[in-house]
Amino acid sequence: MTREACDVVVVGSGVAGLTAACVAAAEGRRTLLLEAASLIGGTSAISGGMVWIPADNPETGDTIAAARLYLEETAPDPSDPRIREAFLSRASEAVAYLARRTQVKLRPVSVYPDYYPDRPGATKGGRVLEAVPFDGLSLGRDFGLLRPPLPEFTLFGGMMVSRADIPHFRKVFRNLRSTLRVGRLLGEYAVQRLRAPRGATLYLGNALTGRLFASARDLGVNLRLSTRVEELLVEGGRVAGVVTRSPDGGLSEVTAPAVILATGGFSHDRALRERHLPQAAGSVSATVPSGAAAGARLAEKVGAGIAEDAENRAFWVPGSLFTREDGAQGVFPHTVTDRGKPGLIAVDGQGERFVNEALSYHEFVLAMLRSANRAIPAFLVCDAAFLWKYGLGRIKPFTTSVAKDLRDGYLHRGQTIEQLGSSLGVPPDKLAATVASYNTHARRGEDPQFGKGGDNYQRHVGDGEHRPNPCVAPLEKPPFYAIAVHPADLGTAAGLRTDDRARVLDANGSPVPGLYACGNDMNSVMGGAYPGPGITLGPALTFGYLAGRDAAAL
Repeated sequence: MTREACDVVVVGSGVAGLTAACVAAAEGRRTLLLEAASLIGGTSAISGGMVWIPADNPETGDTIAAARLYLEETAPDPSDPRIREAFLSRASEAVAYLARRTQVKLRPVSVYPDYYPDRPGATKGGRVLEAVPFDGLSLGRDFGLLRPPLPEFTLFGGMMVSRADIPHFRKVFRNLRSTLRVGRLLGEYAVQRLRAPRGATLYLGNALTGRLFASARDLGVNLRLSTRVEELLVEGGRVAGVVTRSPDGGLSEVTAPAVILATGGFSHDRALRERHLPQAAGSVSATVPSGAAAGARLAEKVGAGIAEDAENRAFWVPGSLFTREDGAQGVFPHTVTDRGKPGLIAVDGQGERFVNEALSYHEFVLAMLRSANRAIPAFLVCDAAFLWKYGLGRIKPFTTSVAKDLRDGYLHRGQTIEQLGSSLGVPPDKLAATVASYNTHARRGEDPQFGKGGDNYQRHVGDGEHRPNPCVAPLEKPPFYAIAVHPADLGTAAGLRTDDRARVLDANGSPVPGLYACGNDMNSVMGGAYPGPGITLGPALTFGYLAGRDAAAL
């Protein structure tokens, strides 16, 4: 067994781990970052990349007091209020530090409402930040080591599109300005493909992880991929390093005064899922399976454990399942691309609506779980006009042929609603009655049953050009289509108990010397709630920063 030494070991290369590694290195510490997968970025790299940071920009008028009030209204009381207070008071400090010492540049998203916009303390925008677009070509040959976005969210075999440009693609044939904009983007993409296997203008989570990856290289972080951590080393009652397994199976000991766990939670640990998540939720996850041992597994062996006080212990999204060309199962996360648009309804196994389709993805799945015997799976139903304009799940807008999706069972079709119901295995007469009742009111832009489109967030994820209600339209143009959706986690909310410095706590509530956790390895400061965009990456960045600073001080 080989042996080596460093100052700080970080396990996992998502936003939390990369932030911790960059901060520790910026503080002058020899830092080793270990990633079990062959690519950098984890689930963060395929995410929307939103970062919920309270009171970061004075121009927005947001305050820590307003954010605190909003969390009091929308998230359960935290088990340790000091941890939430640390997030509220130091999140902006973390952003400012990264702006000074790394290539991370974040900007406020001016219009992106919190998910419960009518609650006290909510904002219509500016509280959530996004990474400034990043040129992947600046990574040189290492660009190939950055995990690419999900192919279902790219165009033309690898082109990322910013949120601001999506409307231009929808109007490319109807608006001269949009035509020119899309033409310029396509030209830039074509030039990039001469030098890279995919588009190099990065947005969303890919831009954020790309910037952190570049920063880690700049700061001299030792990045080691395809390397599993088998166990934590303990000496004299403190964590003193890790035992790793290399791709060839060889074991190594790495000693260090501090180890920071940022493996991304336990989404792919079957036993931990069975212990902490609802049985009805099943095993579908929209997170990246890295092959890493969950940080909780490593920490349990040194006396730490997963917090069990929150009723809800995962962040949820409805996911549709399909098989990729390489035979792997794909999970399409239905966040904002289709559910809130006008002309779609969600029904249960009895063909009846059970939820406001434009609610946040987390709330949508909570509604599925409350009606698990009927609403798992649920079905997203639309007509031909909707499918062409907005797409549905992995099927992109303006798709000219859906034959493959019909053949493999991802998409169901019927010339009538009754035929569609038969294809889905739901009562055809009930589905027809549901659509008829919905259409009666939808023609006037109304939804008396669930109030779809009734607040700023719902209208934001709808179609702003559709009147009178950006979230409501009838289903009238045959053929009619549907796909099945299942509960899928976006990450686990339950994690290791820590203090406000991200130090892992043992069963007695005392810090385990030398051990830290951040990201989804750390118990969520949101208590299992999902109050706004970026409430996973905001704390991940903040406590990655705090863990890196504290570990560096050792």
